[in-house]
Amino acid sequence: MHQKLIDSLNAQLGQIFEGARELPGQKELQQQVRTVVQSTFSRLDLVTRDEFDAQSAVLARTRELVEQLEKRLAELEQGASADSSAAGSSEQAGGNDKPAE
Repeated sequence: MHQKLIDSLNAQLGQIFEGARELPGQKELQQQVRTVVQSTFSRLDLVTRDEFDAQSAVLARTRELVEQLEKRLAELEQGASADSSAAGSSEQAGGNDKPAE
């Protein structure tokens, strides 16, 4: 990907000089610009559009799964607290069933 971009920029730079006569140092200047651009892009953490789209799709699917799991966890927690409330109520009711002395 970086190479395509560098080649494109180099071609655009070449078009700038295309109409003009050959200037002294023109080729060297183009090579220096190419080297600087290559160096700059190598330090950047760039990805292609395809890679970005693929990771976006993975992220969207992961978010969807997390939301489903959060919903399921909330349902389970709600069911567990309802079960413990029911168990607490029956223990209290059972404790009052002792015969009085």
